[in-house]
Formats: sequence, C-alpha cells, structure tokens
Amino acid sequence: MSRSIRTVHVTAAQLVAPDVRLELRVVAGQPGLDRRIAVPRIQKPGLALTGWDEQLHEERLLVLGGTEMDYLAAIPSEARALAVATVLAAHPAAVVVTRGLEPPVELVAGCEEAEVALLVSDLVSSEFIVRATMWLQDQMAPATSIHGVLLDVLGIGILLLGKSGIGKSETALDLVVRGHRLVADDIVHIRQKARFVFGSGSGIIRHHMEIRGLGIINIKDLFGIAAVRETKKVELVVELVEWVESDEYDRLGLDECHYRILDEVVPMVRLPVRPGRNIATIIEVAARNQLLKLQGHNSAKEFQERLNRAIAEARPTGGFDVDGIE
Repeated sequence: MSRSIRTVHVTAAQLVAPDVRLELRVVAGQPGLDRRIAVPRIQKPGLALTGWDEQLHEERLLVLGGTEMDYLAAIPSEARALAVATVLAAHPAAVVVTRGLEPPVELVAGCEEAEVALLVSDLVSSEFIVRATMWLQDQMAPATSIHGVLLDVLGIGILLLGKSGIGKSETALDLVVRGHRLVADDIVHIRQKARFVFGSGSGIIRHHMEIRGLGIINIKDLFGIAAVRETKKVELVVELVEWVESDEYDRLGLDECHYRILDEVVPMVRLPVRPGRNIATIIEVAARNQLLKLQGHNSAKEFQERLNRAIAEARPTGGFDVDGIE
C-alpha cells in the first residue's frame, strides 16, 4: 500500500524563497545556489576562523553572526583571507551572515571565486538557526505516500486502509458529517518527524473526496473550514477488510496488531465490512478506545483480569473426602 521512501534534494536557492521566512538576500556566489544542503544541522565556524578546520563538515549551512563578524573586523587582512579560505575549503552548502551585517570584502571575493552562495539575513543568529533548522528538518524528513484516507476523529489521527471500492471514502464522509475532520483522501503524504509520522493531503486534490456515483466533492466548501485540517499525526491505522464467514476475527480485543510506516510502528485494527455494520460508529469507538489506551486504560485486558479473578474466586478450594466413598 505504501510507495518507496522519497529522498528530498534541498538546495541553498530554496532558502531564499519568501515563504521560508528566513529574510535572506543573495550578496555573492550566485552560481552556488544550486549546491545541495546535506543535513539540517547548522554549523558555526568557531576555531576555523583561526585556520583550524577540523570541526567543519561539507554541505552544511555555515552561519556567521555578530561575534564572528567582530572578530573578522578586528584581525589583519591577511588573517581574514586565511579565515575565509579555511571555511570555504570545507565546501559549505552556503554561507549566511546574520543581523543584516555587511560581509567583509575578503568573504565576498572568496565566495564569488569558489561559487559558494553568500547570503545575508536580517534575523539574529539564534532566530535564524531555529527557523532554518526547523524548515530543513521538515523538508528532509523521510517521506512516502500511502493509498488511503486520513481523518482526525476525536483528536486521534486515523489512517483508513483497504482495497479499492471497499468503502473508505464513504466511511470517511459519514465521519465528516458527524463532525470529524478530513485530512486527506486517496493519496496521503507521510513524513516522519521525531519518531512520529504525520500525514497531509496532496496538492490539487487536498480537501477533496471521490464518492462513487456522486463524483468529486470539496469537503471544505460543503462543510466549512472546521471540517478539514492540513496535517495530523497518525496514531491509529484501521484496515477495512471484506467479511469472510470462514475467517476468525478478534472478539475480545486482546490481539495487538501494528502497521509499519517508514521507521515507525502504529497501532492497527482490522474491521470486517458487511451489510448492516455501521463502520463509522465502530471507528468512533475505536478512537475513544485508543484515547483510553493512551491514558493507560486497556478495556480488553482489564476485562480479562477481572474474569480471571472471578474464575479463581469461584473455584472450589477443598478436595474430595476419599474416606467417605464406599
């Protein structure tokens, strides 16, 4: 059901876009905008400005703030040239000067010659590093796509899976009518962040749903902005399967199943579908049950423990009086 993991190629040019909110402008090294940013971690030059480059890594953003600029301004031009040559020899993805400070001429000339993008941001270093790191982590997170429907049911992100035509979209529509929220229908884009997986819709079909016999409908237009959301953490997978009389299904809820998405495993339940079963109601109850489990209450296990105690208490403790039997 899932596609292969996508590898996202991020370049310095993407950082300059206004919607990234890094307040960047290009000062030199325009051809270097196509350089790849390999990891989301930002590095500061530190001792590299003195000629010691052991701590620098290739294809990372290199940030120079007020302290670094004051140091460069205080040293002789020969030392500045050595500092610039040292940091550029590490092949950074780009060099960023923060606080809107003017880069020294040696840095401008060095970036032009090495074709490394030299960018200036009006943000202070701490704010720039936070924003850039968060954006890069989001862009570089492992990603994949899954054929299914993602909903927010009572605050629980539920991913509906099942073969085509089994009723995923119709069930999702029923849940939306009940006041729950649609995240994505048909194609769910998945990203892994901080040991969780998050799903979102796909471009032009976002907030739309295909209902066989009715066609494409826009959930946002029909039910309002409160009926949709952009992204949601996947906390429960519900697979809809056809009811087969000969198959055995879990009747106590003691069988714990999981579904692997990227590198994470998510709790999963399988719901057999047949006429007369209200799948939307069952999914609502599954969401409530998952909320209880997250709070440390497992109804099935608690029932089994009570049943075992009741059986133990009802069991006779005395033995047979064999001497009284003739």
